[in-house]
Amino acid sequence: MIATAGVAALHAQSVEQGQKELYYHRYQSAENTFHQLINQDANNAVAWYDLAKTFVLEDKLPSADSLIQKAPASIQADPWFQVAAGRVLLEEGKNAEAGNYYKAALDETRQKDAGILAAIAEAHISAKTGDANYALEVLKNAIKRDKHNASLYELVGDAYLKLNNGSEAFKAYQQANQQDDHDASAYYKTGQIFVSQKNPELYEEYFKKAIAADPAYAPALHSLYVYEVYRDPAKAMEYYKNYMANSDASIQNEYDLTDLLYLNKEYDKAIEKAKSLTASYGDKVQPRLYKLIGYSYAEKKDTATALSYMQQYLNKEADSNLIPMDYISMGQFYTTQAGQDSMAVVYLEKGVSLEKDAAKAKKYYQTIANLARDMKDFATQAKWLGKYYMADTAKAGNLDLFNWGLALYRAEDFTMADSVFGMYSAKYPEQSFGYYWQAKSKALQDKDMQLGLAIPAYQKVIEVLSQHPDDPNYKNWMVDAYSYLAAYEVNKERDYAQGKEYFEKVLTVDPENSDAKKYIDLLDKTLADKGTK
Repeated sequence: MIATAGVAALHAQSVEQGQKELYYHRYQSAENTFHQLINQDANNAVAWYDLAKTFVLEDKLPSADSLIQKAPASIQADPWFQVAAGRVLLEEGKNAEAGNYYKAALDETRQKDAGILAAIAEAHISAKTGDANYALEVLKNAIKRDKHNASLYELVGDAYLKLNNGSEAFKAYQQANQQDDHDASAYYKTGQIFVSQKNPELYEEYFKKAIAADPAYAPALHSLYVYEVYRDPAKAMEYYKNYMANSDASIQNEYDLTDLLYLNKEYDKAIEKAKSLTASYGDKVQPRLYKLIGYSYAEKKDTATALSYMQQYLNKEADSNLIPMDYISMGQFYTTQAGQDSMAVVYLEKGVSLEKDAAKAKKYYQTIANLARDMKDFATQAKWLGKYYMADTAKAGNLDLFNWGLALYRAEDFTMADSVFGMYSAKYPEQSFGYYWQAKSKALQDKDMQLGLAIPAYQKVIEVLSQHPDDPNYKNWMVDAYSYLAAYEVNKERDYAQGKEYFEKVLTVDPENSDAKKYIDLLDKTLADKGTK
């Protein structure tokens, strides 16, 4: 199906070649073809029109405008040149000036040339400032004159899509295929409707209908590649190879092929292809290729080389294009290198700080915390364990809370450790862990025992452990608790009798405790001297 009708017979074969290239979205080939036609015959107004249209489709509006300015006077009254000039002006938002050219073309053809009518409608559909309703009116007239031209019905569908009327667009594309069941473009555009509706079953069906109608129809091959790329990379590779065989060569095609090699786990080929592109294009190459090479080496368990290429990527890529995972990957690669834990933490922290998806970020909190623990950087460990716990307190367990508190304790942040172990005690009041470590944290906030901060917590340790004499921590923690209470009574309260009583309780738990025996003897002497024994 060729979009432009009514082409002069003299130029039919050559123009048809270029228009066929446009139909297949081979814009560079079409551009070359129409340039050659114009060079061969500067009066070929159809070629001027199609070249201008090609520039518009390539988003080369300045080139289209320059082309129109260079046209010889001999073709400027030709309707095809007039619709070419009108299309460029319409794309530039100069609707009134474009309308003058269209009026001249319509007057010249007495509104009877279906090709001219179609070209005017297509321009209004394409341009942001175009009028889709006017395009439909023009197409109605064109169809009266060429009822079996599938391309006209396809343009009707395009106009309805511009009006956000998918139902009518679908009907129009169906009519196009009724007129020509080999019109791959209409099947493809039907598939695009279902892409917008996020209906993969139907858009896959219509893209396959498109290539069944015409196996060389590159846009549908490309869409099927996109559909399969993360579902079935092997199948995506098949589609992509067919796409490349039926499309113009471009560096983007080479990039995509490199990506597919990586996704298909052909890491050596991906590395070879990417290195070839970086060598050929130098600083003009997309920096992300260095990342792909890095990831490929990482998959080959060569993280030292992966780090080298990832660093090149970070140096070459614009900051605005970097994503959290770039830094996280660097951090993960550093974790495999001996003595590089600090670098791993730096990159992981940066990546996580940039990650806006809390669920994704949370996955790395414990990784960072563990690295910090191995470096004995307990403050950093505590920071990330805290983030991990607070990210989802409903799902976090007692061990998560305990580890956070213990890291704070090791970091000598006793006030925060006290607070976290207080949370533990409140949440798990039947367990001794929270009370014991809260007592130790409070004791270190009150080293001279002047405030007695740790007393209530140690009393809770005794209360809870007394109910669980089979607890593995029973002996040691009860000894600690009674000993602390004894020391407090002796040193702060000067209540030697009460202090002795607590040391005697130590012996009920640990009969051979030498410290308790020693202090009991000393307290007996003190009490005897005071006559209070």
